[in-house]
Formats: sequence, C-alpha cells, structure tokens
Amino acid sequence: MTGKRSLSFLRWVSLAFIFIAVLLAVYNLIGYSRIRGSFPPGMRIGGVHVGGLDRQSAAERLVQAYGVPVELRYNESIIQVKPAVVGFELDLESMLSAADLQRVNQPFWEGFWEHLWNQQPSSADIPLSSKMAEARLRSYLIDEIAARFDSPPSAAIPVAGSTNFSGGSSGTTLDVDRAVFLISDALRSPSNRVVNLSLKTVSPPRPSLQNLQILLQQIIAESFDGLAEIYLYDLQTNQELHFAVNKNEAVQPNIAYTAASTMKIPIMVSVFKRANEPLPPGVGDQIALMIDRSDNPPADKLMSEVLDANTGPLVVSQDMAALGLENTFLGGYFYQGAPLLKIFKTPANSRTDINTFPDQYNQTTPMEMGLLLRDIYECASTGGGTFSVAYPNELSQNECRQMVAYLAKNKIGVLLEAGLPEGTQFAHKHGWVTDTADGVIHIMQDAGIVYTPGGNFVITVYLYHPVQVVFDPVNIMYAQISRAIYNYFNLPTS
Repeated sequence: MTGKRSLSFLRWVSLAFIFIAVLLAVYNLIGYSRIRGSFPPGMRIGGVHVGGLDRQSAAERLVQAYGVPVELRYNESIIQVKPAVVGFELDLESMLSAADLQRVNQPFWEGFWEHLWNQQPSSADIPLSSKMAEARLRSYLIDEIAARFDSPPSAAIPVAGSTNFSGGSSGTTLDVDRAVFLISDALRSPSNRVVNLSLKTVSPPRPSLQNLQILLQQIIAESFDGLAEIYLYDLQTNQELHFAVNKNEAVQPNIAYTAASTMKIPIMVSVFKRANEPLPPGVGDQIALMIDRSDNPPADKLMSEVLDANTGPLVVSQDMAALGLENTFLGGYFYQGAPLLKIFKTPANSRTDINTFPDQYNQTTPMEMGLLLRDIYECASTGGGTFSVAYPNELSQNECRQMVAYLAKNKIGVLLEAGLPEGTQFAHKHGWVTDTADGVIHIMQDAGIVYTPGGNFVITVYLYHPVQVVFDPVNIMYAQISRAIYNYFNLPTS
C-alpha cells in the first residue's frame, strides 16, 4: 500500500510540474505573441527608437520627432521654422511597411525559442524616407528670411568739394544655396535641428554714373565756361557715360571737333592694318615719333609710304567708316598747304545748334574716338572685338598690343595723365590747336585707355572755347577729371 501511495504521489507531482510547464509555456507564448506584434527592441526608424512600439505608436513618435521646428540662426536672430511650412513630409507608410517586413521576417518558433532564452532579436535600422519641396524651401528663404534680415550695402557717394568718394559700407546677404543644403540636412535629422545660416558679405557698390556725372560737371563749372564733352566707357561692364556742357548748361553730345593730334590714333590703326608683321624698323620709328612727340611729318610719311602716296588720308577715313565711325575723317595731309582731298559732310558737323568751327581736314567726336580706343583694347585683350569683324585677318592681337604700347609711351605729365596716381598705365594721345589767326588755343583734347586695379576704362575729354582755352586752369581741370574717375573705379576700403 505504501508503495502504491508513493507512486500516486509522484504521478501527481509530475502532472503538476507538467501543468506548470504548460502554463509557463502558454504564458511565454502569449507574451511573445504580444512582443512580436510590436517592433523588436532596439529597432530604429529614421534614427528614432521605436522598439517595443506598435505601428500606430511608432508613427506618432516619428511625427513628433520630425515635427520639431528647425531653429535657424541669422547672426543674433533666431527663427523657428516648422517642417511643414517649408514642404517637408515624412513617408510614414513606406518606413512602417519596411519595419513590419523586418518584424515578421523571422520564423515564429525560432523567435519564440530565442525569447525563451532571453535573446534579443537582431534588427536593422530603417532609413528615413521623406519628401522635400526644395522650391518651397528656397522661396521661404528668399521671401521670409532674406527679405527680412539681409542688410543691403550702402553705395559710396562723392565727397563734396573734392574728387574723392566715400567708401560706403558692406552688407550681408543670405547664402540661399548653402542654406537649402543645411536646412535639408537638419530636417532629415531627429536630433540636429539647429542651423547657423551662412551669410555672404556684399561689397558696397560704386556710385551711380549719374553721381559721377554730377561730380564731373561740378569740376568743369568751377574751371571752364566753354564747351566740354566727356565720354567714359567702362571696359568691364560696357557701361557708358557721355555728356556735354556749354557755359555750364547741358547740351546734346556728339559734337564735331577738330581732331588735331588725336587723329594720329586712327592713322596708327590704318598703318598697322596694312604694314607687314613684324613692323619694319623704319615704320615703327615713325609711329613712335608720331605718337610720343606728336610730330606731323612722321604721320604724313606713314600715310604716303604705307597707305597711299596720293590718297593716304582718305584711306584712313575709309577704315574709320568701316568701323561705323561716320564722324571721324581725315581730308588731307598735315603739311602746310596740303590740298583738301575731300569735303566730308557728317551728322556731327551738320548740326546747327552748336558749332566748334572744326577743321575741314580732320574731325572726330569724343564718343567715336573713345569707341576706337575700346576696339584697340578689346583686340589687344582678346584678339576679337570690332576689328576682327571689320578687318578680318588684317590686325592681330600682337599688333593691337603694340598700338597700346606706343600710346602708353606718350608721357607728358599734364592733362589727364596729371591726375592719375604714379605708375598708372595710361595709353593715350593728346592734342591742342593754336589758331593761326589769333595765336591762342581754342581746341584741346585728351583720349586714352586707363588701366587700374579697380577696373580699366576709356576716357576722352574734348574742349572748345570761342575766346581762348587757358592752359593752366584747364590743365588742373583735366587732372581733377581723371582723378575723380580713377577714384570712382578704385573706391577706398573701409
């Protein structure tokens, strides 16, 4: 009996253990089923912990993490930007589906076995999937941030009573392209939500050409009561300033003037156009005398020997007409008593509102002489320009550089050159005419190319006075004009 009782007791104990084991197994199975219904511990979606969360809770956490405003810092200003405002959207469906796929990818019983042994299932991070409306972000930066926080630079202005300009002040502007990149990164990060915006320093702009014109007119008014015409060409921007004043009253420019020695620039162009390259020594010597010493016999010699013995001046006129310079011509040689080969009627010398009584032998306008200098500069700089179209294969870049070199050797220390800083390259030709009838100067001009650190430019200044151009005060005025223009291109740094 005792044996039977012991056997019965053991049987009940065994059954109890089996029952408990079954209960534990069911309990763990139910627990595992619940865990399997959530994302595995350690799982991240887009860098956000979602382990142990169900699909809905994970979605809410992602929205919360990526819905935090991005903090933009513009200098000392702080701007909070909601992601939705700049077109950022999470692609929740694709991320959660990828996470679900990973969750159920492990076989049930294999996972249950690992669960029983307290082994955490491995899980890979799900990358962020989102949409970004870059155009919307860019518009926000331009319309809301830049428009509100950018500080524009202030332009330099003329200093009253001088030929100087104030330095102006720099400004700041948002680097929009860089900002788009930085903010896009911040919107895709659940933790790094602060962006220090990149800014650009904007240099102060030059004064307007209108301000420069006012300054130049003031300089003229203080020193000269005759006719003055100025043509300025910015060789970087292709902007022009062109005006004329007579007795300090504005008049229509493009007035015909006696070209005098500035006509030697067109002669030089025509000679280089026809002479062999390299220049014969005798030709180069005559050009140097014509430009540097402003002698007339070398000009006549070049035209008769290189162009045409009888009609050399008309060849120069034809070359200028081919460039579209209809008011620039040479009607005869320079020597005393030279016959007038042709009478030229031009738009400039046909005007009836103003008359400088230009010489029938040689005439030009400040603008046309300036345009010719521009053509020489462009040819010397690039080998192209108007010369390459009007004179194809007839003027090389090297020849144009030689022309600039000849003009740069013309150093006189007066007129426009006197106002330029020491060492400034000034390729120019000047001229004036002493009237044989009264022995005084009525016409004076200076025309050239100025090379400066702040930009190169062409400047021509032509004067006429019916009574007399008095050299000393006019010479000072020329210097003030060139100094003011030089300062315009080379503003002081603050």
